[in-house]
Amino acid sequence: MELKIRKLREGAKLPQRATVGSAGMDLHACIEESITLAPQQLAVVPTGIAIELPDNGCAAFLYARSGLGVKHGICLANGVGVIDSDYRGEICVGLCNVSGVPYVIEPDERIAQMVIAPVFTPDVTEVTELSGTTRGAGGFGSTGIF
Repeated sequence: MELKIRKLREGAKLPQRATVGSAGMDLHACIEESITLAPQQLAVVPTGIAIELPDNGCAAFLYARSGLGVKHGICLANGVGVIDSDYRGEICVGLCNVSGVPYVIEPDERIAQMVIAPVFTPDVTEVTELSGTTRGAGGFGSTGIF
């Protein structure tokens, strides 16, 4: 599989896997100056790149970097970012600071990870009933886990 990447800004870095076993490729902040993210503040941070996925059977998913999330409370504002196969614009990362202290995003800092994964695009069919299961409509905590 080939992932085509176009640099849109000077200084943009290509996504890279940190190790051969890494599922995600690190995305870097393509900014000229530091951005201070105050507690509870949101920011949209450009990466300076656009991608072309091979076909509509896959998508790119953006996830928080665990170190930023666990150590500093910096996570994705929308939980998981979804880059559709037909999007050709710049990939930007919505970050939020859920900690109680400001965090400074530096130029070229690794701010998120991108995973390319298959997606299913089923035909949607409205029905009057769904097949039965042992669990049925049991919701949160119904399996005894909580």
